[in-house]
Amino acid sequence: MRPRDSYLMLGVLGVGVFLAGLELMVTAVALTQILNTLADWTDLRKASWIISGYLLFYVITMPLAGRLTDLWGARRLFLLALAVFTLGSLLAGLAQSLDQLIAARLVQALGGGAIIPVATAAASHMFEGAARPRALGVIGALTFLGMAAGPFVGAAVLETVHPETALANLGISGGPLVTTVAPAWRWVFYINVPIGLCALAIAWAASAGWDTPHVPARVDLIGAVLFTLGLSGILAGTTLIGNSDRVFGVPTDAAVGGLIATGAVFGLLAIWHGLRTRNPFLDPRLFADRVFSSAAIISLLTGYGMATAIVGGAVFVDRVLYGGPEEQRVVLGALAAAMAVGALASGFLARLISLRILTLVGLLVSAGGLGWMSTWSPDAPTNAFALSAAVFGAGFGLTVTPRSTAAVEAAGRAAFGAASATVTVARMIGMAIGMAALTAFGSTTITRISNEVYGSGDAYKQYIPEYLRNRPVSDGLVAQALEQWAAAKAASILVGIFMVAAIVTLIAVVPALALRVRRRDRPAAGAGDTKETRYGEIAF
Repeated sequence: MRPRDSYLMLGVLGVGVFLAGLELMVTAVALTQILNTLADWTDLRKASWIISGYLLFYVITMPLAGRLTDLWGARRLFLLALAVFTLGSLLAGLAQSLDQLIAARLVQALGGGAIIPVATAAASHMFEGAARPRALGVIGALTFLGMAAGPFVGAAVLETVHPETALANLGISGGPLVTTVAPAWRWVFYINVPIGLCALAIAWAASAGWDTPHVPARVDLIGAVLFTLGLSGILAGTTLIGNSDRVFGVPTDAAVGGLIATGAVFGLLAIWHGLRTRNPFLDPRLFADRVFSSAAIISLLTGYGMATAIVGGAVFVDRVLYGGPEEQRVVLGALAAAMAVGALASGFLARLISLRILTLVGLLVSAGGLGWMSTWSPDAPTNAFALSAAVFGAGFGLTVTPRSTAAVEAAGRAAFGAASATVTVARMIGMAIGMAALTAFGSTTITRISNEVYGSGDAYKQYIPEYLRNRPVSDGLVAQALEQWAAAKAASILVGIFMVAAIVTLIAVVPALALRVRRRDRPAAGAGDTKETRYGEIAF
């Protein structure tokens, strides 16, 4: 490809990953309004699948998309993924129930989950040598830049878009038109539709005549089914931990144990099948390479920290500070913006600093940020929350390009798609486990505290000052005192969660020590060509 076309194609790929990152954070900001419209806080566990279900399908789609990229080429898969994502956005905006919204989010996830590995693999094919880390840094930065823009876009939509008011001024107060365009959270999804259509048109034109290599081979559907069942069982079981209700007619503990055990069995079967298959869905043989497996482990552990920082930060602002979209926008925006800056910087720093050192610095900075977040209190200013979240985000961003570069270089050109998908899947699995654990712990804690406070007529009195104990629970001062107690209790729980995430992030230092570049597709010495020019590619 000519340099101009390569840069244009990189920009098109960046638009796709930007949209995928944008969607995750926009939905987090809009979740409260969605619950108020389609459900209530008693449906928190079910509503969590608006995000958890998205992450699950996101994860499941990635290995298949990565493998199909290696077999069928990146162009058609990128266009298809972008089209599916755009359709899912439209369906999510049109949803009239929580079940419909969750289903639409799953459609979104099928497209969004494919976009990331396809874009990463395509960028790896287009750029070589020192240019590859910078190209991957751009892809990673735009992913997190989308996440950084998410809170701002979400808050702006929720604060400025009032379709019901506009329709009322036109004399329209009911009917399908109102339920289609109102309330404002629907436009959080609708905004993706015109952007997605424009990106599709540009991608179709910009990639004409270009594609990555095709390899004639069958798709491993058996491996895909085994992997899906394994991951679904483990995540579903983790999500149900602490649920006081019966599940599938059996006690929760038995259901949780059964789901996790079943998931583990299917996971082992997927590994066994992968070792016996020539072109498996997710190739276990890649993990025989120490560099590749180290990159995947780092991605897994830092993904857990990322989910904790994002969800824990949002919950702290909402439940402890009782902040609205503006406060969430500041804290989550600072976190995601710092991720984008760190990811972009890591792409350029990789030319000056070894991947191992760059990753170690990123891990230490991100663990320090989580440690700082563990000192949060209800009395601290919003800027302090934003700054500590940004420290974590910057450290996390510094680890993005090194692990992606090490993985694709270790796997080799024939497996760029599978390698990029595996590393991204590892991160998303870490995020999904973090989300499931936080949801299970949070739901259990909320239920326990609610029973403690409101379990009997006078139970609430032990949580309020003595001078208020002769007042009923409906009294305004009593309600305010209970809110203050609940906020302090939530803060103490969340800071412990942040500290656990910091420890998990520090564990990633061990595999980071093995991280380095191992290029399998380097031409032999004296072959008469260089790695940068052998495949007709350009420097970035």
